[in-house]
Amino acid sequence: MLKKPISLIAFPEVNFSEEGPVRHLHLGSEWIQGSMLLDEPNALVHEYIQRMMAWLLLIDPTTAPQRQAVQLGLGAGSLTKFCHKEIRMQTTAIELNPQVLHACRGWFKLPADNARMQVILEDAAQEIKKSKWLGAVDALQVDLYDEEAAAPVLDSADFYADCRSTLTADGCMTVNLFGRSSSFSKSVEKISAAFGRDAVWAFKSTREGNTVVLAQRTPCRPSRSVLAERAAYIELHWGLPAGKWVKGLKPVTQ
Repeated sequence: MLKKPISLIAFPEVNFSEEGPVRHLHLGSEWIQGSMLLDEPNALVHEYIQRMMAWLLLIDPTTAPQRQAVQLGLGAGSLTKFCHKEIRMQTTAIELNPQVLHACRGWFKLPADNARMQVILEDAAQEIKKSKWLGAVDALQVDLYDEEAAAPVLDSADFYADCRSTLTADGCMTVNLFGRSSSFSKSVEKISAAFGRDAVWAFKSTREGNTVVLAQRTPCRPSRSVLAERAAYIELHWGLPAGKWVKGLKPVTQ
């Protein structure tokens, strides 16, 4: 069966709203798909988006600028901008809806493609199977929702196995699990089937209902002292609440 060209897909309307100092992205519904501080466009607004950067705890964070990040789902471009402009990583976002890209460029201050950053308009499930991504990604950030935000669009063991294949030896996937129809335990089982249960970490749910899960290509268990040292570096250099992450991030085997 031939895949329908992106130009023939009926996408939901993309719009935005403003709430004081914050601009929100919507896909034709009330659900917020991403946000930006108007006075600080590269900041990560939501707690769960900040936690999507917790992979920094599981590597030597001083090496982060030499690494590659890939986002599956552009949202409001928050993670793409942060990895590119703040950490200065090689950064790629894979987004299906061209209207989301146009909105991010017009309303959310996403830069044009350049030597260190690009946006690829493609189905993430198909794109990550390409040979150029195999074993090449240090930080894979998965946040894939449609306009209803009921459950992750891609949430199968096969999909997570493909995600694992993209990672470098010490690479890490972070996933946002949210939605009325999503099941944290079922998603964790699928992730564990692909990565191995000893490779999976999770935060407790935020007040808004977002649960961020991390999965490593190669499982490791840094000591609390190492995590604290890395957290201090992350807070100093990028202003992220990494000290709180150390307290909240737990292996799912515990």
